[in-house]
Parts: sequence; structure tokens; C-alpha cells
Amino acid sequence: MPLTVSADELRAAMVDGIAARREALGLSLAADVRRALLTVPRHLFTGDDPDLEAAYADKPIVTKRDERGVSLSSVSAPWLQAMMIGQAAVEPGMRVLEIGSGGYNAALLREVVGDGGSVTTVDIDSEVTDRASRCLAAAGYADVEVVCADAEFALAPGRLFDAILVTAGSWDVPPAWRSQLAAGGRLVVPLRTRGTTRTWGLEQRGDALVSVNHQMSGFVPMQGAGAHRGVSVPLADGDAVGLWQDESAVTEVTGLAGVLGAPRAEAWTGVTIAAGAPVSDLDLWLATRLPGFCLITAKQEAIDDGTVDLPWQWGTPALADGPSLAYRAKPRPVGGAEGVYEFGAVGHGPDAARAAGLLAGQIRVWDGSGRPSPRLTVLPAGTPNDDLPAGYVLDKRHARLVISWPSAR
Repeated sequence: MPLTVSADELRAAMVDGIAARREALGLSLAADVRRALLTVPRHLFTGDDPDLEAAYADKPIVTKRDERGVSLSSVSAPWLQAMMIGQAAVEPGMRVLEIGSGGYNAALLREVVGDGGSVTTVDIDSEVTDRASRCLAAAGYADVEVVCADAEFALAPGRLFDAILVTAGSWDVPPAWRSQLAAGGRLVVPLRTRGTTRTWGLEQRGDALVSVNHQMSGFVPMQGAGAHRGVSVPLADGDAVGLWQDESAVTEVTGLAGVLGAPRAEAWTGVTIAAGAPVSDLDLWLATRLPGFCLITAKQEAIDDGTVDLPWQWGTPALADGPSLAYRAKPRPVGGAEGVYEFGAVGHGPDAARAAGLLAGQIRVWDGSGRPSPRLTVLPAGTPNDDLPAGYVLDKRHARLVISWPSAR
């Protein structure tokens, strides 16, 4: 079968899958975005000798790693790129800036904005921008502007964009992004808050950026002046289990070494969830309501051998309560209710039952509050407390973040 026919068929199947996934979440796939996904040859951005099935599998493809094997650049999953374009409300004729370049997303954006719009993609790594330029030209998008620069800083004084999409995991919101956003425009950024990441769609309202939507996501970390490393504290030999914090000195966790070998207690909540239902809003609720919040991570073998009872390896909400620790347990099946699971907490330490009870109690409060959705407000660093909206305040280097729950009962 000719390459173009096979690629077209695989691409169409990929788009059908993305549309079905969004429909299951009660969302639609915009016609312009669908057309872009059906048009752009993703396999031309995934390698010199592309595996067509991998290119259209709706998964990220890493294109560069560091010496430790950590991903530095990738072609993001198409469903995620479609989601972000929708979050940014990109339309024909818009001027769009993409921060973090792989080439494929810039091509999708170019299809959406059309001949009356423009797309600029910027990355700090010249190897990445050189590759993006080659791939864009090969795919027929040579009019996309590719810039090698640190996007922590503005591209040029006074230059404005109707939408800015950040496709690298960010810890902060630098002033340059705000200054380059045109009136009525949107900034879409995967932002880390106390270790939890979600992609926020933000609109400028006076001095504030206020969220209008949010989705869970994951991206390669930001490089350059905006890079930020969290702190990891091991809890077991060989780093099999550890605690992770993105904001240093928020929670004291250094006295918890060996806590997993201390007495254990469980607290189950009676709060249930359907299999596969998202729990990201609960995670952020716990991050903003528990003073000792942190994240617990583990290698798969530590989960398999019962050292910890986690739902997955990467970042489960936890509570450091003095010499004791609690974490959200892997939900357990509810007897007689197929596909329904109950939330619970596991505690370790001299006050294991207290720690588990505190975490479980906040899960019940979240449920009793109507399982609310969060709102993010971003204001410049130095904004006086009296000028902040009500909510949980998290100070970054360039911005003050306020997370609130306006829909909570």
C-alpha cells in the first residue's frame, strides 16, 4: 500500500479516536481543529524513518533526551495538542506564539489560523529549532516563524499575540508572557502548583490572568531561566519510594526516613468514584487544604510488593504530619457495585491513624462540597494581600497564584 494512503488512513483513525475521547468527556472537537489533524502529516515530524503506526498512535514521541535519559523535547500526543488549541480558542486570522517547539503543533496551528494569521514557535535549544524548521519545510509549512531563544523573555518590544500556548512544563508565569498577550487573548500553560500539573487556559482581566478552563496534562520540563527543580526525599532504599515537593520548605519532610516501617493504619471514606473518572480536582483540593501536603512517588516494584498501596507511580497526594505520613490509597472496589471504587488513606508512623484520618477527612469535605472545580488567578509578584481574591495563595518568583473553589457548596 502506498505510503500516503496508509498514512491517511492511520491519521483518520487517530482523529476519530480523539473525537471519541473528547465526546466521552462531554466535549466536542472543533471543525477547524479536526481539519488540521486530518491535514498535517504527523509522521514527517516524528523521525527520519518514521514508524507510521507509532506516528499515529495518539501518544507522545520523544525526540531528544539528556545524558540521564530524561526527555528534553518531544512531539506531544495529538489529543493533548488538540485540547490546548481548543483551550486557547484559536481561530482563523489569529497571531499565535508557541513556546516549546516540536514542529507538529506549529503546523496544526498554522492550519487553524489560515493565511490571514501567523504562527511563531520558539525554543531555547538550537538543535530542536533546526529540526522543527526542517520538518515544517518538508511538510509544507515554511512560513511558520521558528525562533531560537529563551521564551522567559519577550521576543521583541511591543510584539503581541492573540494566543500563547506553552508546550513545556512551567513552574511560574513570567512577565513576558503577560506583556506579549493582546487584549482579549488567552495564555494556555501547563503550570505546576505544589507538584500537581494541569494546563490552564487564562484570560487577561486588568492586572490579573483568570482561568476559563483547565485540563490535566504532562510535558517535558521548562529549560533556561524558567527552569525549576523540585526536592525529592527518599523514604526507602534505592529510591524505591520518595516524597516530592515543588515548592521548597513548604512542608517539613526530612524526619520521615523509615516511616514506612512504622505502624500502619487505614481510613476509608465512603466516598466513591467510577472506574476511569478523573480525580485531578481532588488532588488539587488536597494540595490547597492540607498544610502538610506533598506527593509520594514509587517504583513499580514497591507497589507490587506492598511497600506502598498507591494507585500509580507518579505523584499521589500525601500528608506529612510531624513524624507520621499518610497518602491517598489505591481506591478499593465496592462490593456489589461493578466499576465503583472507594477512596481511602493509608497512614504510617506513631500517629498513623490521625494522619490517615486527616487526609480521609478532606476527601469527605471535597465530596460534601460538591466535588468543586478550581479557579486560578495569576497576579504579578508584589501584589498586596488586600488586592488578592479569596483563596489559597502560592507565591512564585514572578507571580502570585490564587487557587479558589467558586463552585464549592
